[in-house]
Amino acid sequence: MQYGICNLSIVPLRFEPSDKTELVSQVLYGDYFKVLEQRKSWSKIRLAFDSYEGWVDNKQYVEITEEQYHVLDQKTPILSNDLIEFVEDKDQQLYPVTLGASLNGLQLLEHTFDGTTTTGINAKEHIIKTAFSFLNAPYLWGGKTPLGIDCSGFTQMVYKLNGYNLLRDASQQASQGEALSFIEESEPGDLAFFDNSEGVIIHVGIIMEDNYIIHAHGKVRIDRLDHSGIYNADKRMHTHKLRVIKKII
Repeated sequence: MQYGICNLSIVPLRFEPSDKTELVSQVLYGDYFKVLEQRKSWSKIRLAFDSYEGWVDNKQYVEITEEQYHVLDQKTPILSNDLIEFVEDKDQQLYPVTLGASLNGLQLLEHTFDGTTTTGINAKEHIIKTAFSFLNAPYLWGGKTPLGIDCSGFTQMVYKLNGYNLLRDASQQASQGEALSFIEESEPGDLAFFDNSEGVIIHVGIIMEDNYIIHAHGKVRIDRLDHSGIYNADKRMHTHKLRVIKKII
């Protein structure tokens, strides 16, 4: 088994080993992983954080040892708490890092960081405050940063920045936590999931006070939430059908 760590800011994680295939997620600076299969130009990897799999360009990560992988795995995560900041290498070259990037591998990569960080577990009331850091970020299928993010990437990163682990996709996140029967039972920071006409979970957002929800749809935005689903006042219509509400914390 081989292992790697991302030494660049935002690396595409693709469905197949080609630049032309679907972006399924992103590998952020400091993310480390197992290399499941290595070809001439591409590697299939499994991320340590959420076990998500996909293909990355071999030029966009560096190899580490099994021992280094397990040392990283045992550390309490230290994350960048700036929207955009920089790490500096030994040659004084700068590399941008985004909100939520892992900084546990700084010494291994011989980089330094002078920005603000966050670590440990925060109380539930911090969830909404963190969510506002992504407000108006454009929607990007597979995205995980304020420069572009999808609905489940948004919820995953908000929870990650507060010390909680969510799986990557909305359908996977819907398997976590405790189901609530009514919106009235929910608290700010709980997750609401939405399905399509076939009953497949396709969307997720974070519940706020007074029947509002913050979610990634076109951009990270705030809409109304009722028993039918998400009501978009701009469009004067419901855009998503409510399936279930989950309490994760």
